[in-house]
Amino acid sequence: MRLAKQLQTLAMALLLAALPADGLAAKKSGTFTTGDKTFLLNGEPFIVKAAEVHYPRIPRPYWEHRIQMCRALGMNAVCIYIFWNIHEQREGEFDFTGQNDVAEFCRLAQKNGMYVIVRPGPYVCAEWEMGGLPWWLLKKKDIRLRERDPYFMERVKIFEEKVGEQLKPLTIQNGGPIIMIQVENEYGSYGEDKPYVSEIRDCLRSIYGSELSLFQCDWSSNFTKNGLDDLTWTMNFGTGANIDDQFRRLGELRPNAPKMCSEFWSGWFDKWGARHETRPAKDMVDGMDEMLSKGISFSLYMTHGGTSFGHWAGANSPGFAPDVTSYDYDAPINEYGLATPKFWELRKMMQKYDERGFPLGGRKGGLPAVPKAPMPIVTVPKFELTEFAPLLSSMTKPVNGTLKTFEEMDMGWGTMMYSTRLPEIASESVLTGEFHDFAQVFIDKKYIGKIDRVKNEKSLTIPAVKKGAELIIIVEGMGRINFGRAIKDFKGIVGNVTLTTETDNVEMVLTPKNWTNVAIPDDYETAKKALDMIKGVNDRVASGEVKGSVPALALTQGYEGSKQLADIMKPGYHRGYFNLSKVGDTFLNFETWGKGQVYVNGHAMGRIWSIGPQQTLYIPGCWLKKGKNEVIVLDVVGPREAVVWGQAEPELNKLQLEKSNKHNNIGDKPDLNSATPVMTGSFKPGNGWQTVFFKNDAEGRYLAIEILSTQNVGDRAAIAELYLQNPGGRRISRETWTTKYASSEEENGNHTGDKVFDLQESTYWQTEKAATAPYLLVIDLGSEQAVSGIEYLPRAEQGAPGSVKDFRIYLLK
Repeated sequence: MRLAKQLQTLAMALLLAALPADGLAAKKSGTFTTGDKTFLLNGEPFIVKAAEVHYPRIPRPYWEHRIQMCRALGMNAVCIYIFWNIHEQREGEFDFTGQNDVAEFCRLAQKNGMYVIVRPGPYVCAEWEMGGLPWWLLKKKDIRLRERDPYFMERVKIFEEKVGEQLKPLTIQNGGPIIMIQVENEYGSYGEDKPYVSEIRDCLRSIYGSELSLFQCDWSSNFTKNGLDDLTWTMNFGTGANIDDQFRRLGELRPNAPKMCSEFWSGWFDKWGARHETRPAKDMVDGMDEMLSKGISFSLYMTHGGTSFGHWAGANSPGFAPDVTSYDYDAPINEYGLATPKFWELRKMMQKYDERGFPLGGRKGGLPAVPKAPMPIVTVPKFELTEFAPLLSSMTKPVNGTLKTFEEMDMGWGTMMYSTRLPEIASESVLTGEFHDFAQVFIDKKYIGKIDRVKNEKSLTIPAVKKGAELIIIVEGMGRINFGRAIKDFKGIVGNVTLTTETDNVEMVLTPKNWTNVAIPDDYETAKKALDMIKGVNDRVASGEVKGSVPALALTQGYEGSKQLADIMKPGYHRGYFNLSKVGDTFLNFETWGKGQVYVNGHAMGRIWSIGPQQTLYIPGCWLKKGKNEVIVLDVVGPREAVVWGQAEPELNKLQLEKSNKHNNIGDKPDLNSATPVMTGSFKPGNGWQTVFFKNDAEGRYLAIEILSTQNVGDRAAIAELYLQNPGGRRISRETWTTKYASSEEENGNHTGDKVFDLQESTYWQTEKAATAPYLLVIDLGSEQAVSGIEYLPRAEQGAPGSVKDFRIYLLK
């Protein structure tokens, strides 16, 4: 008996020794607070080393592996957003199961010795559809998002309470891993509304109690706009930033507060039509080392980005710049969960610090072993998708009358077909409207052209038409804008469509009012139903049971003649199959396809678009099976070749553009020889915003900045952000801004002219290495504006490389 008891005691001791120290502590009731210049975990100084990961962007079977990878980097916490729109996809219908089981993700973090920081929005940004806000809010057209709109706040509180039901039992005070919760998200980039932010704070306090730490994050340039006295303030900035400068203002206002970078950007996100974004590993590692050496906490955004599966990728603004499906983010752990060179460099540095973030001081330390990948990588031979169903075979019940948006048709994502009959138009006309986001125009089923919101297109010339000609416009919606004031992003045709023509020097504007609106939802069930229906028709034709072919189906939809259907039937669903003898992760290549969505074994894998840079989709092996696997492609344009293959590595940087992204068309260069500058001057050296005012107010549509020299001789010129002020001292909206001309811009690094008005202080326009001064950048303001001054932000890195010194500014008509 005595020996058995001794063995039992020894076994218990071994079990306790095997558990991570922090994981063991977190299972007891604990505290996490702010002390004198430090965070306090259970009363002891603690530096947060958090890894930002997003559970909806990781297949659930891989959650624990990704957490273990973060732990192997030396992180002591994970930081997560809660995406409202994935949990409440229909108003009042909440889902916290399966892939949405955020409580289980937190429990897995605790199991693996990690604390959790929760960011429940309601707005999260994250390059996610509508910044995490659900589309159905837009069914109330006059709603004011992220403000104290009664309906918005009512729905926010219901959502936060539902999240609280899942997560309150997991706070550190209740023995769980959650140590902090964020209030809203980067609100200073949206507006100034402390009463609104206060109401979000009060909502979270009522759910989680007064003991759980609450914090808010913003940029160093705007955090005071909405900073609440009783919350912890944290800064967001990217690799290479001047860290002391980023915390300077916080140190002045709160000298005894702990410092934390709640988003230290390891890389950046990709958008369709631009190069894959990367950031140097050295800048990331050096920045994190500097913060740890100074006792500064951080969350590495992203440590592992993952994938915006299905239709969840958002879009940036100003303008409309939709994000690709991959959220690789050039992170230390790549999209498919493997260690990158960044990972190993970071892990080497992190070995200098203990569990609580403090230097080991020469003592030996060790990090957990890097776990093996849960799946091998497999390839798939090229296969053809032979089954086809036209897009129109999945039309829902038509709604006649005025033009309807997606939201008015009670559809979140998909495609709309709009049709109307035209009067006789004897000459060419210009069709104009707001098409969100990719429109294809047909006259009597013949393709006329496309209108692409990404290119800021709003019009198309159409030929003369006879009376009764049918105008059909097929509009595909992409991700809703996730950043800035433009998040109120309706889909479909927004407003009226007009046709403008000229007869005998008299301009005529036609505004059709009688439209047929047809919604085509984007989901696997709709795609499968359409293909199965067509397959049934074809099988019956092949057996001789009925006479006809696929176009016969179109006749049942009210269209006449198979020859006329050639163009309008190109958009549609394609299905094929591939076989696996061994299951593993793979990357299906879609570079021969047009534009649309992909489903594999019923899982929505994400968007494809031939323009790139992403040409492959990551297919997790946990969603594949031995034997036969199904692939469905919804292509709203039509493929060059309906083939797919699976390769061993992703293709994230292959562009297939009609023309370069550069703005160097010599015909767009203004003649400044006869123009008079509204200001000639010099900026000061160093980091941070500078504002200069013109001697006299000026008016013009085109802002031309001529850079005569840089602060450091030999530097390439660079500008992070620009704003213009009107005579009333307010910033002029940049929503309509576009780059007209740039004498030099570095395309390969995505340092093009649009970066000076992309609402992101860490990105920048930069001239090419071989270019010489003077440099010229011309911005089209969209309309004539009255301007009194200009705000200029140099790069955020130490020493502000590429800073402008001498300049001339012009406002041109």
